[in-house]
Amino acid sequence: MKYLFLSLAIVLEVIGSGFMKASDGFSKWLPTSIFAVAYIISFYFLSLALKTIPLGTAYAIWAGLGIVLTSAVSVIVFKHKLDLPAIIGILFIVTGVVIMNLFSKTAAH
Repeated sequence: MKYLFLSLAIVLEVIGSGFMKASDGFSKWLPTSIFAVAYIISFYFLSLALKTIPLGTAYAIWAGLGIVLTSAVSVIVFKHKLDLPAIIGILFIVTGVVIMNLFSKTAAH
């Protein structure tokens, strides 16, 4: 269940980020409302995951996958382009999360 909660937190964070962009600086009430609700529920599920997953591990996964998926939404939905340094940076983030989860004794599961 802990990784289900973390997955839901990540998906809702990505949804919230997409609607934050769509809110146009919080000037549109519907996207702003969806953003706020998605983030509140995201933090709720993150808090449930933190009951059993160490903070550093959970946050690394949450933030790392959030960056990757939010970047994908940005490219697909908002037609933004990622340049090579952005892609390399994202790959470094993913690599760091994988290394932390596979090899670190700090990230005990």
